[in-house]
Parts: sequence; structure tokens; C-alpha cells
Amino acid sequence: MIRTRIAPSPTGKDVHIGSVATALMNYAWAKKNNGKFIIRIEDTDQSRLVPGGEKKMLTTLQELGIIADESPLIGGPFAPYRQSERLDIYKKYAQELVEKGKAYYCTCTLERLTEMRAKQQAEKKVPKYDRFCLSRQDEVKKQIEEGMKYVVRLLIPETEIVFTDLIRGEVRFQSSNLDDQVLLKSDGFPTYHLGVVVDDHLMEITHVMRGEEWLPSTPKHIILYDAFGWEKPFFGHVSLLRNPDKSKLSKRKNPVWASEYIEKGIFPEALLNYLALMGWSHPEGKDIFDLDEYIRVFDIKDVQTEKLKSKVVEYIGGEYNEKVIEMTIPLVRERMKKLSEYIPLTEFLFKAPDAYEIPLEKYKDTLTKVIAKLESIDAFNSLKIGEAMVDVAKESGLKNSEFFQMLRVAITGKKISPPLNESMEILGKEECIKRIKTV
Repeated sequence: MIRTRIAPSPTGKDVHIGSVATALMNYAWAKKNNGKFIIRIEDTDQSRLVPGGEKKMLTTLQELGIIADESPLIGGPFAPYRQSERLDIYKKYAQELVEKGKAYYCTCTLERLTEMRAKQQAEKKVPKYDRFCLSRQDEVKKQIEEGMKYVVRLLIPETEIVFTDLIRGEVRFQSSNLDDQVLLKSDGFPTYHLGVVVDDHLMEITHVMRGEEWLPSTPKHIILYDAFGWEKPFFGHVSLLRNPDKSKLSKRKNPVWASEYIEKGIFPEALLNYLALMGWSHPEGKDIFDLDEYIRVFDIKDVQTEKLKSKVVEYIGGEYNEKVIEMTIPLVRERMKKLSEYIPLTEFLFKAPDAYEIPLEKYKDTLTKVIAKLESIDAFNSLKIGEAMVDVAKESGLKNSEFFQMLRVAITGKKISPPLNESMEILGKEECIKRIKTV
């Protein structure tokens, strides 16, 4: 079963508008797949909690129709899981990691850590814990028995961490760039990293879709999953909401709390409609739709398309039609290794070829038959195009390989291109026929 979640922290006066956008995506993916959507309050940083913040967040989400399917046994149908109520669980799993040799105790004082980092910075090194306590665990354990405060640190292995992000594709990190992260703090509360992995595992979360600011944390989470021997969820990191000028939303410049929009008279349905279109496009190009329709048509792969489209548009400038670019992304995203490859792969979709990689003169009669067949297609889509062209290939007496290479060159100018039928659908019937007549 698909299980998704959001895990906001009540460190503001309400739920952040960006968190609502992420919640909407998680909610839709669970509902689309007959799964479960969960709300978990990450309140382990007690010093930053805002009184009343949690209640306001949950009230706003409820007003927007984003309601959890599952709650703890106590607290009622809208009660979320709270990390502050699960401290014994995190301590147990931190201890398990120490026993496995995947984590270790550290009793370093704040003064020593401050001095260590200052020295590293003076030497122009990346500030990281120097593993002073790792080699003296027997002594450290005695200090702990005598009442000294301690933390539990993750022992980062020497390895390359590779995972496939649902939105960004393959991502690689070198563990040499990672610090031995604190997992359990001296006050007994877990850090985000331990809490999120333990909770996502125990709650059987299958898809972790969150903001891109958490991408650098994912390697640590993968190391933790491997250390426990647990199956990893799918990860997807979505772009942050930004202003039209690409700047980040700022509390000083923008309304950032979701309730502020509702209080201004914006209907919840309109707000969700707007947020749904941030980083995603309706497959039918619609701008107005309700939550039920969004759930029905939403697909994670379309978020990936929108992300890559934005990068391509930014790279190549405003000379090319953005709608066409969006249509091309599914055809080229697996073929592209860098943005500079986009135009060489797709230029034929924006302008007709002025040269052909093979001579086409001997195929004039066959191309005339192709034109007649294309003209007879009512629904000009890739499936109908493919069926029609197979028929022409049979009538022409040419081998399929020769026929489709000839047709590909007539349309694109090249022997190798993105999928031909889909490319012809993007170009449209009139443009395809015009290009063949020009040969």
C-alpha cells in the first residue's frame, strides 16, 4: 500500500504555504493509489516551538481538506503522531546502532567542539567532528556511567551514496563530505535525522516527497536505513515555492502562512488549485480544476517533467515555445546528460530541416503514399500515426527499418532522433505533411 506523510514542525504561527504545497502532493499521491496519508508533528526541537502553532497548523490543513487518514490510538481522528511522545523508541534504536558498531557515544563538551571547529576553519578545512571519542569508547562509557552528558553520533562509512530521486533522477554523494551526525541529543531527544528515519520505517512510509532543502540530508538517511537493514522508501525532492523573479519566499516580503491567504478571502479550493500548478502541469493543460480532479490526474513523473522544463527554459532562453518544450521533455529526459544537449536533440521540432542525412529522392512515391495516409488520420496521435505508418511500410515493399529511417529523415533531417511517432504528434498533421512535401 502507498503511504505518504508530511512532517511539519510547529516553529511558526501556522503551516507554511510551501508545506501545504508539499502536503497536497503527498495527499494526492496517496489518494490516487488508494493509500494512506499521515501527519506527523516533528517537535523535538523544544526550544523553537511556538505556543499554539501545532493546533493552528492542523486547523488550517483541515480547512483546506488535507486530513490525515491515520492517527495514534489516542487523541481523536485528527490527532497527529508527535515525536515528543516517542522518545523511548528513538533511544532504543540509537542504542541498537551503537551495539552494531554503526554509531558511537560522544561526551565532548561544547567548549571542545567550538575550539575544534575554529581550528579547522583556520586551517581552511570543512568543519567536521574529529572522532575524538570514537577511539576511546570504554573511557566514554565510564564517563556516562558517572553521569556525564553524552550524545550518540552516526559513524559515517567511507562509500559513495547513490539513489534515484523520483524528480531529479540519479543523485550521487561522497560520504567523505558528511559529518558524523548527532542522532540522539544530550536531552534524550532525537535529531531530525534519526527521528525521520525511525518514524518513516515504523509507519511504513513508501514515498518521501519533501522540499529540495532536505536533499543534502538524504545520504545520511540512506546510511541509517542501511545500518538498520531496513528497506528504503522512494525519495522525491520538489522545488521550493519562489517569487516570479525566482527569489525565495520571505516572511519580510511575502505572506508565508497558509491562513493569511484564507483570511484575505481566498477560497481554499482556489489556493489548492494555485499550489497544484507550482511545479506541475495538468496533462490537459487546464488551469482550473478541483481537488478530486487533481487527485485523478496527478502523477509524480509530471513533476519531473516540469522541473526539467524549467531548467531547459532557463538555459536556452525565451526564444523557444515553452509549451513545445514541455511536450518534448518526456521524449528526451532519458537521453540528456546535460542541458546543452537539449537543442541538438530537439531542434527539428522548432524548425524544419534544411538538409538530410540520407538522400530521399528515390522515396518520392512512398512519401506520396505517406502524405495520403497522414491526411486520412482524424485523431493525430502517436498511436494512430504508428498504426498508419506500419500499413504504408507494408504497401511500399520496404523493410520496416528502411521505411522508418526514410520517414525519420524526412521529418527530422537526421537518422537518429527522439521517438518518431511522438515527435510527429508534437509537430501536428499539417507540419508533418508540409515537411514531407518539401523533400
